[in-house]
Amino acid sequence: MPDTVGQTIKPDYWDAAVAHLMRRDRIMKRLIPKFPNISLVSRGNPFMTLARSIVGQQISVKAAESVWQRLLLECGKRPTPASVQKAGVEKLRAAGLSGRKAEYILDLSTHFSEKLVHPKKWATMDDESVITELTAIRGIGRWTAEMFLIFNLQRPDVLPLDDVGLLNAISLHYFSGEPVSRFEAREVAQGWQPWSTVATWYLWRSLDPVPVEY
Repeated sequence: MPDTVGQTIKPDYWDAAVAHLMRRDRIMKRLIPKFPNISLVSRGNPFMTLARSIVGQQISVKAAESVWQRLLLECGKRPTPASVQKAGVEKLRAAGLSGRKAEYILDLSTHFSEKLVHPKKWATMDDESVITELTAIRGIGRWTAEMFLIFNLQRPDVLPLDDVGLLNAISLHYFSGEPVSRFEAREVAQGWQPWSTVATWYLWRSLDPVPVEY
């Protein structure tokens, strides 16, 4: 997997996906034009993307960014498995990580350094196979694995039904603010296939116009 730090490469499927969604979904037809000239971009290598996802679990975007910046001070501007292991639990906790998240990131670094995961093969593996490999790492559940599929591998048809932001946006735009179940969200999303990632990204933007970077 090439390192795309600092690059802003729009997925090659983006324009086709936008055209499909605007044609098939009345909400998307109204929503997408509000966010012109921006798209999903991949800015991190696999290790950094996963580490940043762990940092962001169950805390606000603002809090996650603060912790991540402090972690960079401890582990370098581009953390590696080696720099994380050198920092150790105490420095990771000093950066603002909980004890559990510090252990998770150290376990992640071990999986990479001991080649227990195979990032060079992920680009050719199907979504569920990548999720299976990632969720074998402590602290990485399905949501984190799906965020990796979206933000790093840029897979086009990921529907993260465990994502609170996505469910809130579906509630807001499709159900007049009424709570929605996973079943109802999946029903709405049927018309998005095979571009669920793109629809999800625009729904996130409707709640927070500034894209999250992983």
